[in-house]
Amino acid sequence: MKVTHIIGIAVIAVAIMVIISVSGNASSYVTFKEARSLSDTGSDNSIHIVGELKKDATGQIVGIQESPSKLSFSFVMIDENQDEQKVYFGEPVPPDFTKSEKVVVVGSYKNEAFVADKILLKCPSKYQEDVVITSSNN
Repeated sequence: MKVTHIIGIAVIAVAIMVIISVSGNASSYVTFKEARSLSDTGSDNSIHIVGELKKDATGQIVGIQESPSKLSFSFVMIDENQDEQKVYFGEPVPPDFTKSEKVVVVGSYKNEAFVADKILLKCPSKYQEDVVITSSNN
């Protein structure tokens, strides 16, 4: 066996290990109902759920409750099927949390409560173009 064959086999083995490790962390977006049924079947994997923060009739966000120490908080999220769920997060409220257009929570159900390990925000202001006002002095 030539040295180039051994190097080729090693490269292929490393590529297979990378593909397996990346595919193990991948998960799809589900609704709260689907996440609850996955939890009922014994799945303890992290789940991605996309939704919006609950708002009242005037458009104000409601349902955010910080812990007395402000080191954790909970909020009410509505998924794409309009199902409401209280979500617990073990870290302080992220900046621009209430300004976010969409929220993605990554976590799992624990004792009938959804506990987020990570929160991803989509803030509309970050994607708006700044208007530049110029004046011409010609």
